[in-house]
Amino acid sequence: MPTSVFPYNVQYDSGTVRRRFFMYQSFILVFTFACYTAYHLSRKPISVVKSVLHRDCSAIAAAKGIKLTNENKSFCSWKPFDEDNYNELLGSLEYAYLFAYAIGMLVSGHIAERTNLRYYLGCGMLLSGLTTALFGLGYYWDVHSMTYFILVQIAGGLVQATGWPSVVACMGNWFGKGRRGFIMGVWNSHTSTGNILGSILAGLFVNISWGLSFIVPGALIGFLGLMCLLFLVPYPSDVGLPSPYEYSIEIRTDDEQPSKPPPSASQSSSKSMKGKMSPSGKLATISESESGDFEPDDEASLETGSSLDRLPLVDDEEAGGSGKGLNSKELQAIGFCGALKIPGVIEYSMCLFFAKLVSYTFLYWLPNYIKHSNGLDPEKSAFLSTLFDLGGIAGGIAAGLLSDWTGKRAATCAGMLLLAAPMLFTYEKFGGTSLTHSIVLLFITGGFVNGPYALITTAVSADLGTACGSSARALATVTAIIDGAGSLGAAFGPLLTGLIVRTGWRNVFYMLIGADLAALSISLWVWLRAESVFNCRQLVSVTVYKMQCSGIRVVTVAALVTAVLLLSMARL
Repeated sequence: MPTSVFPYNVQYDSGTVRRRFFMYQSFILVFTFACYTAYHLSRKPISVVKSVLHRDCSAIAAAKGIKLTNENKSFCSWKPFDEDNYNELLGSLEYAYLFAYAIGMLVSGHIAERTNLRYYLGCGMLLSGLTTALFGLGYYWDVHSMTYFILVQIAGGLVQATGWPSVVACMGNWFGKGRRGFIMGVWNSHTSTGNILGSILAGLFVNISWGLSFIVPGALIGFLGLMCLLFLVPYPSDVGLPSPYEYSIEIRTDDEQPSKPPPSASQSSSKSMKGKMSPSGKLATISESESGDFEPDDEASLETGSSLDRLPLVDDEEAGGSGKGLNSKELQAIGFCGALKIPGVIEYSMCLFFAKLVSYTFLYWLPNYIKHSNGLDPEKSAFLSTLFDLGGIAGGIAAGLLSDWTGKRAATCAGMLLLAAPMLFTYEKFGGTSLTHSIVLLFITGGFVNGPYALITTAVSADLGTACGSSARALATVTAIIDGAGSLGAAFGPLLTGLIVRTGWRNVFYMLIGADLAALSISLWVWLRAESVFNCRQLVSVTVYKMQCSGIRVVTVAALVTAVLLLSMARL
């Protein structure tokens, strides 16, 4: 295992150290962005191709002079999607993938904490490329077995779960607390970028040979997986650089005294580093800072409970009291149950469940809805659907900036979710009236729907993953738990849509509005608790507080889930 960090009493050229750290940070930012763009790029084709797996054959029959009967009315569709239950079959492809993804996410973070992220992410991308290509090869192999497509989707969901915990952990290893919302907001645009590129690539081939709509994205993610195996640097210590959570570079002149050795790891977990520049700025050493730049902000501290509730990853005995900080690779990885005990993880997981339900319903069904409401062909519908993702990029960046400026993650989520509900209603009402209305409303709706989703999966997850100490070893597990819960919502969204769409698209939007309001309720509860408007701790002892709040969480979540399901069933 590589050495952790610089010794405290060794001097380094300040310019070299800072340039190298900035160079590697930039590389990690760009490379992980490209990697997860490829993940989403390979998920998008199914939403585009479903419009040709089952299609209206009347125009094709008229052009070819074929008389349609009950027996051949779906002759141009791909079996087994040529039957009347095609919506259920298409929906089953989506939730087979998404449920497998959610299950894989529960164990993916646990594995990522204990393996080399370079190999784990690289192999996951290679296998993701293989499963994506296998779906497209079904076109050339003339496969008409539903079992084949279901198994490929399940395998794809399991291997794609390797991506998110790995890239977030890499980012957490290289970037500290400062401006996390903005950096993560810009970085998280890979989700929408991947959706846009996936829609464009799939749209180019969908009317020619829909198999290529899968094979080309599969080849791209496989190529990046190979590059990941060769070039990814998951930890600063791999290249002899310090961790942003444990050390920083202090610039001093030759005649200044070297800094004192850093304390044990448990002591350093409550402090972080801040660079200091001397007038001449010649040399650098590593020392402990007096600032708390990487500590969770005020709202995060309130939302995640007091420091007494947090789980230390190492103690003084494990650190050995040697005065030598530990590399994040050398710290004990947090367990699944330990991650669940971090205050705020469960609440944000449930909030993401509903937020991702809305987002992924658009991901999988939007091209089909545009084709229905605007009367466009599959290729144009795929291109128009990218406006939703462009709005998502703007919304994610805006959410990050706003949360950094206010210091209130939950309040930012609540505000955007509050605006998302009327925008969903407005888009359903007026989106199909004209192309201009559709373009404007898609962009705005995408911003409000994807903004909270982006904030929770990046900055909030990183805040909670580093709330229990200076280590990033909890990042992958916490991220996997939160995104895994969100993935369950992502699975239920398309599933419910496939069942409800038979009664009309308006009822689908009512279901989405109900899910958005459920996410809004949870985020408001977290925010109000953080502002001490609703704080059980003021009324009862700590023990009773924990019991009551746990009961409130269960009852609140159960009530919200029941409300959404009842709203959906009421519209059937």
